[in-house]
Amino acid sequence: MDFLYYILTGGLLLLASPFLILRALVSASFREQIREKMAGARSLPQLQGTLWIHASSVGEVRLAKTLIAGLIKEGESRPIALSTFTPTGYALALEEKLPNVFRLPLDFPIWLNPVFERLQPAKLVLIEAELWPALLRQCKRRSIPVIQVNGRVSEKSVKCYGKFPAFLLWMTGAIKQFSMRSQTDADRFLQLGVAQEKVQVTGNIKFDVAETEEKYQPQWKADSQVLVFGSTRPGEEGPIMEALVKLQKEFPGLIGVIAPRHMERCREVEDLIREFEVDYALLSKQDDLTNCAVLLVDSLGKLNAFYKSAIVTYVGGGFNPRFGGQNILEPAALGKPVLFGKFMNNFEEEAKLLTQSGGGLQLQNIEDLYDVLKRLLTNADERQKLGQSAEATVKANSGALKRNIELIQST
Repeated sequence: MDFLYYILTGGLLLLASPFLILRALVSASFREQIREKMAGARSLPQLQGTLWIHASSVGEVRLAKTLIAGLIKEGESRPIALSTFTPTGYALALEEKLPNVFRLPLDFPIWLNPVFERLQPAKLVLIEAELWPALLRQCKRRSIPVIQVNGRVSEKSVKCYGKFPAFLLWMTGAIKQFSMRSQTDADRFLQLGVAQEKVQVTGNIKFDVAETEEKYQPQWKADSQVLVFGSTRPGEEGPIMEALVKLQKEFPGLIGVIAPRHMERCREVEDLIREFEVDYALLSKQDDLTNCAVLLVDSLGKLNAFYKSAIVTYVGGGFNPRFGGQNILEPAALGKPVLFGKFMNNFEEEAKLLTQSGGGLQLQNIEDLYDVLKRLLTNADERQKLGQSAEATVKANSGALKRNIELIQST
């Protein structure tokens, strides 16, 4: 099946090459992405016996940061390298000064082989849902054990893999352990035919992420009340601004912080904010945050610091099943009330735990945002109760980091 997969993907790359070349000609950012991917690990020193960790995007890189810090604290002596897939994940990994960072090349041996030669990996750790066939098959051929940590499987993935179960088992042959974040995720892999002895539930490392400290600390006026709308997606910023403008007429000193999930959307979101004719500022151009009604976060790695200063938080991505929600544990761990939408298929277990404990409020419609926020702004006791329940839920479910570190070191 290896030969068939390489023939198929090679053919698709050839067919797509004219479109890729055309896009590279007209887009400088796309050219930079291609350059980074083609470079792979060439900028790194020659390593030996590397613990290679792969994280796709921003959320996984944050988790990788926690995992790497924990591994070092527990005495990990092997060199560590971190690969990412998305440009935002790569940028954050560089900004956080994580060790030996590089972009994962295209999933084809001609580009992957130089990475293996540079890293000489002893083990590959995949974070969450990143399964690349050629990468995994190269590990199998080289007898490099693979562990998936904080593993998750969506219902959509089950349906896709369920049509080709033999492909999934062929692809994952190199994976020694699937360390799943919940029993639901574990059951889905078992349903797909993965051997039971390979699958275990160790919990969600994201419940441990809050233990890291934030370097950036925004400064507000003493009487400011801050609402943070984090990881927003297309279609959300309009209703958010409508609710925010109404609330600011009723609550003087109220500041709204909007942080889009993808930085490339900041220009689009800024144009939308302008339509509401409010005083706004871009974080990248504003040191003094005391004179703006709306702050647009156009810099990576700052969201948790804003969550920390909020009285209520909203986490986006939950009103479109295509997005499946974003990480609601970050504000919850800081003891903040957290609001989110009804489509949390990427964060099912987290949403369930927070709603059951009373630490989170799951909205059915984004138009409900104004009414819920107004209620919370006028009821400090409810805010405090929600925040305390959210923080207690996170603490009660922590410990997955230690279990996964033990698994990585023993497998």
